[in-house]
This record gives sequence, C-alpha cells and structure tokens, in this order.
Amino acid sequence: MQCFVSIAAQAASEKADFWIDNEFTPSTLTKAEQRQELAWFTEQAKPYQGMTIRVVSEKINTHQYESSVLAKAFYELTGIHVIHELTGEDDVIKKLSAQIITNENLYDAYINDSDLIGTHFRNQAVTPISQIMSEHGKQATLPTLDLDDFIGIKFTTGPDGVLYQLPDQQFANLYWYRSDWFERADFQSRFQQLYGYPLGVPQNWQAYEDIAEFFSDKVRTIDGQRVYGHMDYGKTDPSLGWRMSDAWLSMAGVGDKGLPNGLPVDEWGIRVEDCRPVGASVERGGAINSPAAIYAIDKYVDWLTRFAPPEAKQLTFSQAGDWPAKGVIAQQIFWYTAFVDDLLQPGLPIVNADGTPKWRVAPSPLGRYWQRGMKSGYQDAGAWTFLSSTPKQRQVAAWLYAQFVVSKTVSLKKTLVGYTPIRLSDIESDAMTQRAPYLGGLVEFYRSQARNVWTPTGTNVPDYPGMASMWWQNISSIIEGEYSVKQGMDKFAQQLDAHLLMLEQKAKQDSGALCAPILNPKQDPSHWLAQPGSPKAEIKSKSKGKTLPYEEAIRVWQ
Repeated sequence: MQCFVSIAAQAASEKADFWIDNEFTPSTLTKAEQRQELAWFTEQAKPYQGMTIRVVSEKINTHQYESSVLAKAFYELTGIHVIHELTGEDDVIKKLSAQIITNENLYDAYINDSDLIGTHFRNQAVTPISQIMSEHGKQATLPTLDLDDFIGIKFTTGPDGVLYQLPDQQFANLYWYRSDWFERADFQSRFQQLYGYPLGVPQNWQAYEDIAEFFSDKVRTIDGQRVYGHMDYGKTDPSLGWRMSDAWLSMAGVGDKGLPNGLPVDEWGIRVEDCRPVGASVERGGAINSPAAIYAIDKYVDWLTRFAPPEAKQLTFSQAGDWPAKGVIAQQIFWYTAFVDDLLQPGLPIVNADGTPKWRVAPSPLGRYWQRGMKSGYQDAGAWTFLSSTPKQRQVAAWLYAQFVVSKTVSLKKTLVGYTPIRLSDIESDAMTQRAPYLGGLVEFYRSQARNVWTPTGTNVPDYPGMASMWWQNISSIIEGEYSVKQGMDKFAQQLDAHLLMLEQKAKQDSGALCAPILNPKQDPSHWLAQPGSPKAEIKSKSKGKTLPYEEAIRVWQ
C-alpha cells in the first residue's frame, strides 16, 4: 500500500512539473512554490475525484484559455472533470437568472460580471465567497489565495462588507488612437492651423470631436485609403446596451463624485438613500434623463453619424471590434482592452515589423459635466459567482477550480494570454515589464491608480438582469429616429422608475427585502437641478478642446 501511495505521489509530482515547465511559465512564484500550490490542489481534490462540474462564462480569449487549457490541467492534477462552457455575455446572465428562478442546479459556478453586485447582495440567491471561505469551503480554500493581491476585490464586495464574487479577469474601456498618425509633422501642423491647439491625446470631448472631424472630413484619405476619425457601433442588439451602461454616462459626468461609483447618484443615473434606490428620473432625484445624460447620448449619436464609417450603425460590439485592425480608424473613445491581442497580430497594418504597435491606449477624454473625484470610465470584472441552489459538495469542487484558474501558479501566464489582469503581483512582474512596449500603454494603465478610477457598475442597480435590456431597447429607438434624444431618455427614465416601483411593491409582499427601492415622490425637475451634485443643471457653454502629448497624458494615471 505504501508503495502504491508513493507511486501515485510521484505521478502527481511529474504531472505538476510537466504543466509548470510547459505551460505555467512565467509565474511570480518560484518553481518550488508552484509545486506546493499544485500539490495542495491534488490533495484537497481527493474527496471529489471522478466528479464532473459545470461552469459557464462569456466567450473572450481569457475564458477560452481556461476552457481549453486550464480545465484540462485541473483534471490531470485533481481528477475533477470540468465542463467549462463558453457563450455570450447576455446568455450567461439568462442562465444565471434561470437558475435563481427555478432553484435548479443548472451550473455549479458562473463567471459573470461584477456589474450584478447590486443584485447579488440584495436577492440573497448567492453564496458569498466570504461564506464559502469561512464555512463549508474553509478547508478547501487555498492558503496562498491572497485576496489582498486582487485589484478588483472592491468591485465584488457589497455595501455590507461581504465578498460576494472572486475576480477572474478584468479589462478596461480606454481611449485608443493611431499614435503613428498623430506623430506625423504634416498632420500636427495642419491640425494646429485649423483648431488652434496641438494634435495630441484629447482630454475632453470637444478635443475628441475636433480630432474626429479632422481625420474624417479634413484628412479623409491616407495612402489612398479612406480613413475615419471615430469608430463605434449602433446595431439594435444587447451589446448596444453595454455600450451605454458600461459607464458612458459617467464619462460625460452624469453621476456624483465617489469611488468606485458615485453616491448618491451613480453612472446609471439611479439615486440611492441609505442603500435604497429612490428613483432614476430627474423628477425623483435621479439623472437618467438629466441634461448631462441627454448630452452624453446626443454626442454618441452625432459622432456615430458624422465621423464613423457608414457601416458602423449596423455593427454589433464584436463586429466593430475588428475595425481598428483594418488600419482605417484614427481613434476610438470607447475601446475595450479585451481586444488587445486581436490588434497585435503580425502582418496587420497597425503593427510594426518588430511587433510593436502603431497605436496607443490613453486616459479617456471626459465630458463637460465631469468633475474631479468622479469615476473616469468602465472596467469589466468577470468574477466567480456561486448560487445557493448548488449543493455544497459541488460548490466546493467548483470552488477548487475557481481558485486554480486565479492562483499565482497560473495567473501570470493567463494574463499574458488574455491581457485581463487580476493580480497586482502579476502587473508588477518583470514579465509584464518586458511585454509593456508591445501592449501600447496597457501595462502603464494597470500600474497606475487609474485601475481604481475605471470601475464596473455599482451597487445602486438593484436588478441588473431585469434592467440591463432597457438600455439597448431605448437607445435603439433614438438611433433609429423614432424618438429625439430627450424624448427617448424621458421614456427610459419612466421605465426605470416603473421597474424600481415594481421591486418596491414586491419587497413589501415579501415582508421587506434587503435595501429594496422606496421611490421618492415626483417633483418638478427644477427642484433637483437646483441642488448640489447630480442631477446637474444644463451647461450651455462650449468647451475649448484640450490635448496633451502622450507622455504627459499618461501621467494622469499616476
């Protein structure tokens, strides 16, 4: 028997070495430390060997790597088989909602956006990470998990201080531009003559608009090819909702000061009082149809129409993501860093022969209502979520897999595959320093305090699954010309208030849910617009464009 145990231990050690040598390199751990982590997983998984668990996530490069590589490694090391399903983000939310409604265990764990944190802490359908770590999953919690090393923990923690989700990947929404075009002396001279200030990284929306006009209408062609000063998308599709709810309004300055989200009014325009939503419309103290929100949507529609390729209105999120690689886009104000790898492929017109990019990412320009102390943009934080309907034994087996794919043994390599970092130790590693010149500013972003100012949807949103679809449905009606911007946003505000009222009434029937909405009575908008903070009165004065050289612009992140 002792011989058999020794043989099994030797086999497990050899498997660990194989994965360390052939896949889990580089790592911030030494090889000996990696062996210890992997040996821990092998030992803790023994009660669950032979079990098959099911998890689901959206389809991005990071999760494809987990599904195709890390799930296989986990099985070989632990004997736990993982079916890691990939699907659309909207479908992940539908599946999660279906499990909550039916109370049937459809999946053992989900990687869903931390945007649902306001839902999770209110509906009590989630088994918090804090509870798993302190109760039934305590023994199966990795000693080297090191929660303090995760840069997005604040995004997955509720107002009650409970950790509901564990970050698995993060990517930001930044300003993207063709640095090689911006550095051309002829373009710099011509832009200065036309607009009276230097061509550079825009600091406000007026500068972004001027640059968009410059390349779309003044330059028009480069090397015989039609070019555009702006890229976006506008097809009637759920991804149009992300385009707006992923903090576009906060970039305009709709909400209040405060991090990670404005209080009492957040980037959705929802006002809360003592954690209870009291309204989204200006009439109830919210800001979804405020002058700042109307300004934000008006600029989006105007730029999409005037400066983007004609095809843009019929493109979805994923389709529009391919366009910068074509080499015809000068800048994009709303660009997800999840597309970094797609824009680094050899042979692309936006990549130099040595592999360095002809593009950069920089701090997002901000609208006229934005004030220092507010969030500056959006950061996606896909995070592990466990539902209470999942049997405890299956939860623990899935918890082991979740920890494995975020462990220090594998996290740096995973970061270099998908460029969606979650650990500060990975961000500050020598491997990231070596890779930085090839990533166009991504490393500089995550090494700065900006990673705390680009934040996901916060806790003011009480029912993300039920409310998220309202964004694309209402914005689409504005793009299609069915409503003016003001009419469309007024209609949207009414719908959000109606949904909050429904949640309020449901909470009363359920004998009072945690932090449930209690709507303010309607008042004339002038009452709220005269108060300090959000909603903000209309600013009619036009700002002058302001730019900075790249080297100065990135200091904003320090």
